[in-house]
Amino acid sequence: MSYSKKLEYEIVLKDSFSVIWGCSKCGRKIRFKNTKKFRVNANGNKLDIWLIYQCEECKHTLNLAIYERQKASSIPKMEYERFLENDENLAEAYGKNVQLFRKNKADIDFERVNYDVVKLRESIESSDSGLQAVVTIHNPYQLKVRLEKQIARDLGLSRSQVKDMMKKGEIKLEKN
Repeated sequence: MSYSKKLEYEIVLKDSFSVIWGCSKCGRKIRFKNTKKFRVNANGNKLDIWLIYQCEECKHTLNLAIYERQKASSIPKMEYERFLENDENLAEAYGKNVQLFRKNKADIDFERVNYDVVKLRESIESSDSGLQAVVTIHNPYQLKVRLEKQIARDLGLSRSQVKDMMKKGEIKLEKN
């Protein structure tokens, strides 16, 4: 019987996503950043709520729709109050929500994503297979990251050794 090492990681964003968008003032596509503020507009009994992004150069704003033409009663009361208070934690959470950017057809600037790879668990288990390591990576933001670097650091190996071990099946990488 052999033993295998199990490692489990999660990719965690440090900041909101930046957006590449055509700025009408600058006249070109440029990076917009999260202001951590919301705009709430009422029209009769319907609400619109946007997360406000701002051009890094000229400060022109871009509103990303969170709710459009929603009845006030359909928005949870506590969340609505947090929108009105410009709750920074809520703005940060929406600024990390990939679906929000897809819905608004906004291009995330994946080149400048600020993230950490956090180790959740490490264990050693008996195994009938010859695998030496099983690595699970939770990537809820679908970031394109070079995972062999993190694995190499934690296993005390070079990146080329990790790549070779992955090819041989000695390290199994599971992505979630």
